[in-house]
Amino acid sequence: MRNGLEARLTRGVRRALPACLVLALLGAAVACRPEPAPSGAPMSWPAASARHWRWQWQLTGVLDLTVEADVFVLDPVVTTAAQTTELRSRGRRLICQVHVGSVHPDDPDIGRYPARVRGTTSSRTGRTWLDVRRWETLRPVLADRFRLCRGKGFGAVVLADADGYDQDSGFPLTFDDQLEFSRRVAALARSLDLSPGLLNALAQVAALAPDFDFAVNEECVRLGRCAKLLPFADAGKPVFHVEYAGVTTDFCVTSVGYGFASIRKNRTLDAWQDPCPPPP
Repeated sequence: MRNGLEARLTRGVRRALPACLVLALLGAAVACRPEPAPSGAPMSWPAASARHWRWQWQLTGVLDLTVEADVFVLDPVVTTAAQTTELRSRGRRLICQVHVGSVHPDDPDIGRYPARVRGTTSSRTGRTWLDVRRWETLRPVLADRFRLCRGKGFGAVVLADADGYDQDSGFPLTFDDQLEFSRRVAALARSLDLSPGLLNALAQVAALAPDFDFAVNEECVRLGRCAKLLPFADAGKPVFHVEYAGVTTDFCVTSVGYGFASIRKNRTLDAWQDPCPPPP
């Protein structure tokens, strides 16, 4: 009897009422969170949810599909379409991480980067910095990386290594060179139906926040630099923040106070995480 009543209520109000109100009428004790964007559409980030996202960042190890998170940041090369399909079926929102300012010997498309755009190789990461001034050379490679993300069901992309001007890149890159490149990459992502996000690059956040939909940050509490991310938080855009040291009771008060979605992770970015309690 109850199942029949629920079905009639759902059919009668689905078109007229928001999904959360339908659930309330049915007595469901669940939180109201935005539904993920359909495959083929860029991810949306409702400002009202900016402080409440639960997130996971995993780039190594066997992907744990069961982590209780709304948002997953993943490697688009090693993550399979079957895995993204499963995550999307659970209502997860998917961000692919793409290195736009560097290339690694293990990257499957490394042969598409000619020697003239390759600079210094970092001894720490093994990644080689790219000459971001050569947009016509880099654009088609990045476009195909973004198409890979889109094809696997990701709705957003976060740009890694978008700070070559501030590194020993081997090129005389300027602050303005980097700004122009990052804006071009953000526009390219949007043209391919991906919501663009910025990883770190704190010195340029004030200038770039209007061009990006969200930010991902490492260790702003430990480094005392969280205030630099306020252009995102103040605009109602999510800031996904991670710390690698300390305990959540030490840094969550600061990061959640800024309006960030914060977790603690291992530096290897495996499946383990310890999230901060959500704000009230």
